[in-house]
Amino acid sequence: MTAFLADLNAWLGAHPHWLGTVLFITAFLECLALAGLLVPGTVALFGISVLAGSGVLGLSETLILGYLGGLLGDAASYYLGRRFHQNIRSLPGLRTHPEWISSAESFFQRNGITSLLIGRFIGPLRPMLPMIAGMLDMPVIRFAVVSLIAAAGWSAVYLLPGWMTGAAFRLPLPPDFWPQAAVVAGGAAVLLAFIMHATLRGRSGSTFISAALTFALLLALLLGWQHLRSLDEGIMTLVQEHRQPFLNSVAVIITRLGDFRTQLIVAVVLIVLLAAMRQWRGMFFALGSLLGTAVANGTLKNLLARARPDILAEPLTTYSLPSGHSSASFAFFLTLGILASRGQSARVRLTTLVVAALPALTIATTRVYLGVHWPTDVLAGALLAGSFCALSLAIVQRQARLQPLTLRFWWIFIPIALAVFTFAAAWALPVAIERYLPAT
Repeated sequence: MTAFLADLNAWLGAHPHWLGTVLFITAFLECLALAGLLVPGTVALFGISVLAGSGVLGLSETLILGYLGGLLGDAASYYLGRRFHQNIRSLPGLRTHPEWISSAESFFQRNGITSLLIGRFIGPLRPMLPMIAGMLDMPVIRFAVVSLIAAAGWSAVYLLPGWMTGAAFRLPLPPDFWPQAAVVAGGAAVLLAFIMHATLRGRSGSTFISAALTFALLLALLLGWQHLRSLDEGIMTLVQEHRQPFLNSVAVIITRLGDFRTQLIVAVVLIVLLAAMRQWRGMFFALGSLLGTAVANGTLKNLLARARPDILAEPLTTYSLPSGHSSASFAFFLTLGILASRGQSARVRLTTLVVAALPALTIATTRVYLGVHWPTDVLAGALLAGSFCALSLAIVQRQARLQPLTLRFWWIFIPIALAVFTFAAAWALPVAIERYLPAT
């Protein structure tokens, strides 16, 4: 299989006009029932996206093709389940491997509609869950809405890193860019590997150790950001080269979701609702995560006094490191992910945190895209939020594990939070149109 992927990349390098078609087909197969279990789509998609980023396809084209291919794979899998129902167990492959469908079915029945969001990022479950949704007669409209959302996050997570890597190889970056990128990526990989290993093993004290390691990586970044200038300037050059009027407007709207006022409102709603429902331990956890991150961010920003990038025509007067938008959004969404994943298996808890981090990562990315923060600013904000979330969780769970929240809580909180974010986006829309969209 490795030889086949190498031959495929070589062939695509010689025939780049087929790259878009192959990208669409690979994304389709990766999300298609049964085929997604047999095709090494994750590795293939990374290699294809690297080639796309080298100048063959633009970022928007790459993400859209992957998105549409994933959607078609979801739709075909759903149709198979809807068409054959329980008879699907007798299809070739499933007849000899009944555990493939039984594990996906139990996961779907246990988590309901949420399984389609979380399971999208769990390799063995991704191509099976849409088929299970059809087999169990999940309403078409409900499935379509969830698939539209889940496929967008999946496309970005699986294609954006490869595309950025390909684009970085193409540009004349500072000479120390790759060594500095390797150091930062290596530190992050070690941290994530430990968290995953400790969580899956269920070792006691792993949450506190995760908090300590995250804080140690943050401290190293805060002490050494001056030595990562080539990394910051290289990523900033890469991002600024691909700015477009429409994406500028979208970035302005998204970045408003991380504004202090917006984050303060949703944080207060979360804490007040937890208190109203007498979820005291959950309230103390959220309060420690959100308030601790906010206080530490303000203190560090004034202490370090790092200047912002000089890309803006009207530079902001406040300091840059760590990014307040990044720390606030990561603290909020990671807190939600931790609260939502209580009572689940270790694998589901990890995947839930990944899904919860996607909105925060999107908000943080817009800060770099708009030239408001350096990349290390948003990385420091994410590490700051992660360390306080882990520390707060470790303290709250010293005596007993944090219990899952009721569905009633989520049915009340989610509409309120969505309303706040929608209002913030609508408030930013006129500014985005006036400032960035060309006049007609």
